[in-house]
Amino acid sequence: QVQLVESGGGLAQPGGSLRLSCATSGIIFSIHVMGWYRQAAGKQRELVAFVTPGGGTSYDVAAKGRFTISRDEIKDTVYLQMNGLEPEDTAVYYCHARSVRNIDNEYWGQGTQVTVSS
Repeated sequence: QVQLVESGGGLAQPGGSLRLSCATSGIIFSIHVMGWYRQAAGKQRELVAFVTPGGGTSYDVAAKGRFTISRDEIKDTVYLQMNGLEPEDTAVYYCHARSVRNIDNEYWGQGTQVTVSS
């Protein structure tokens, strides 16, 4: 059974930081591109960042320079370090995994709420 379990969300003040974690099980972590998406109220889900099995990364323009995605191949976990948080970052953040061997094999976590407010 595949599980992606996010943690680390919560309330942060503008300019603050949060670190999201996504622990996976039931997948071969090393062959999956891992990503973070977010969905704000009333908006479509959007890609924030992803990291490939080789460690290559890509970021949405809004996240670049403030967020850092990383992966731990020993813990089968992906992280999103978020610094300089802004109210516009308020959203539910979802972990995503997609196999590089079969792009139809993709999985989602349940999401973790991030709220940025003073």
